[in-house]
Amino acid sequence: MPTRIEDAADPRVVDYVGLTDVALRRRTEPERGLYIAESEKVIRRALAAGHRPRSYLMAERWLADLADVVERAEADGIPVFVGDHAVIERLTGFHLHRGALAAMHRPTVPTVADTVDGARRVLVLEDIVDHTNVGAVFRSAAALGMDAVLVTPRCADPLYRRAVRVSMGTVFQVPWTRIDPWPAGVEALRGLGFTTAALALEEESRSLDELAADPPERLALVLGTEGDGLSRRTIAAVDLTVRIPMGGGVDSLNVAAAGAVAAWALRVRDASR
Repeated sequence: MPTRIEDAADPRVVDYVGLTDVALRRRTEPERGLYIAESEKVIRRALAAGHRPRSYLMAERWLADLADVVERAEADGIPVFVGDHAVIERLTGFHLHRGALAAMHRPTVPTVADTVDGARRVLVLEDIVDHTNVGAVFRSAAALGMDAVLVTPRCADPLYRRAVRVSMGTVFQVPWTRIDPWPAGVEALRGLGFTTAALALEEESRSLDELAADPPERLALVLGTEGDGLSRRTIAAVDLTVRIPMGGGVDSLNVAAAGAVAAWALRVRDASR
């Protein structure tokens, strides 16, 4: 039977404390080897990807919608906690209108070589700090045929709750890992057979249309952080720079939007893929 939580200070639900405190969660989640999945759809996608739950926390009405998940959890000895919305809000710091949370064991991060093995299209996220943008890039990567995503050491955590939620759980299906050190990792990608391209507004940038018309067999496209864009060291290290042709007096797009446009234009189009 699910365990009812009456007190937000109950130590059994410490994994869910202060979910809106980004600095706290950024530190404690990797230390504890966990991440938080929010909403029925995201939880189911995490389970389908083979991720292991530590516990569940939900409003009572969600016991019916997640009956099969609850039944499996109880059979495996995984705690299922239920509570009133007021208690859950005091515990987590927000109103849980999506009904359910799961504390999941954080999976082992693979090597870069293993992550891109067989990949033809890879996105590299350099120092993107907004979790919403990271999640949006993963969703575009899944929808538009990217084979893998690499994130630099200072990039926001793809398994942070907001990033996972915005990605709609696609962060579980797109292979990803951290590439470290960076930008020295550009040379490692080159050694793995990738042409590296930076999305940047440089005088010598090639048009995205031009690159898409004759793309390399294996391409790693680097997207830069919000505001400042890519570092000069990265631009100097890559094989080429590319820009999205734009009108209307606009010179740049949000990084997630730019990544989606580039992913669509550069997708592998042959039927054998």
